[in-house]
Amino acid sequence: MSQSEQVKSKTDYLRDVTSQVKEMQHYAQTNTEKLSSAWLAFDAGEYKDKTFAPRFETLIDQQGKLLDEFNTVIQDIEIAINHSEQEK
Repeated sequence: MSQSEQVKSKTDYLRDVTSQVKEMQHYAQTNTEKLSSAWLAFDAGEYKDKTFAPRFETLIDQQGKLLDEFNTVIQDIEIAINHSEQEK
């Protein structure tokens, strides 16, 4: 590390991580929407196939749990950032 590089504060690092996690959350939400479209196609749409529909439903449930966890982590990090800023 050169002398001109500054080490980020914990708060700055947390902000960077929060931004990255929010981006991942966005892509996870997009994937959930795509999975839902596929599920609809197999469940009641043009591809009616009751063997694939439940599998997509399982994926949607798992993706939903992931989205919930993203929300929890983002909230927890933002709380830590607020506490850190208040301590200054």
